[in-house]
Amino acid sequence: MIVGLTGSIAMGKSTAAKMARGLGVAVFDSDATVRALTAPHGQALPAIATAFPSVVENGALDRKALAQIVFNTPQKLHRLESILHPMVKQARQKFLQTATRRRRKLVVFDIPLLFETKAERECDLVLVVCAPVFLQLQRVGARPGMTAALFNSILQRQMPALQKARRADIVISSGLGRAVTFRQLKKALVLNRRT
Repeated sequence: MIVGLTGSIAMGKSTAAKMARGLGVAVFDSDATVRALTAPHGQALPAIATAFPSVVENGALDRKALAQIVFNTPQKLHRLESILHPMVKQARQKFLQTATRRRRKLVVFDIPLLFETKAERECDLVLVVCAPVFLQLQRVGARPGMTAALFNSILQRQMPALQKARRADIVISSGLGRAVTFRQLKKALVLNRRT
């Protein structure tokens, strides 16, 4: 069974993914995959350098410079996504093949843009992690380097949290403390691991 795990920025999705790993579930981390693809001499860098020549130097990506370019121009953001998304999907398929060989009955796809990239079509069950807006704002404010402009730019790329929750098979609350989140997540994963 493939479980899609998603949630808007600062809703607690990454914490839920760590909890899933703690339960022994194999988790594909889309963000970590993007970091690997864009690390020094990463697989995505030649294509990024071709599309955005000023942001790659000596085999290393200037993430701040790239962010300034793409987050203010939808066409350029789309160009970057057209490079990264197919590579991430390929890595996800390899992860799934490995999990299948290891006879994993359940895996989790941790994908921030699950609905936006239509990756929910690959999933048997979708969990959406949600928290109240005031908590989201507190969490975002605590992130290093986060600005109001960057936060708003990220929100514009993401489906609204309420819409994600409506499309979920199960909503996991991350606003009532870690213990509650863990219990909800464990119930969802353990129940579906047995089926």
